[in-house]
Amino acid sequence: MPSFDIVSKVDIQTLDNAINTVKKEITNRFDFKDSHVQIELNKKDYTVTLEVESDMKLNQVTDVMISRTIKQGLDANIYDFEAKEAYQSGKLWKKEIPVRNGLKQEDAKKIVKLIKDSGLKVQPAIMDDIVRVTAKKIDDLQAVIQASKTWGLNFPLQYINMKS
Repeated sequence: MPSFDIVSKVDIQTLDNAINTVKKEITNRFDFKDSHVQIELNKKDYTVTLEVESDMKLNQVTDVMISRTIKQGLDANIYDFEAKEAYQSGKLWKKEIPVRNGLKQEDAKKIVKLIKDSGLKVQPAIMDDIVRVTAKKIDDLQAVIQASKTWGLNFPLQYINMKS
């Protein structure tokens, strides 16, 4: 029986390359000359920590971070900007941005519900942080992939292990 898996994974090396490109671009920009900017990627916890002098510069760094992430081939939705608010620590603004890696249980349930509501003859099943979709015809699986691109979820999806 044909099947495939729906996952939401981030390649940490590609993300590291994007963050290093952001650091390089920020150090070369004139408007950041002689200002404190620190960008750290915690590969273990999947978080990006920003430390800048003002709220305006924080917004500029996040814009550069999003554009460089997209140019590296990653989805901009991997960052969860709403998770934690920026806070002021002395003269510096700090913000910790979690990186979405893996499907949470409620996200997997939402995907299964959307698949079932689509009316296609497929069987979705949640397996840890993966949603496995099986069907009798591979065309039904491809229809699920096409439908999933229109759902407007706020996290990136990848489709792996297509088996016929």
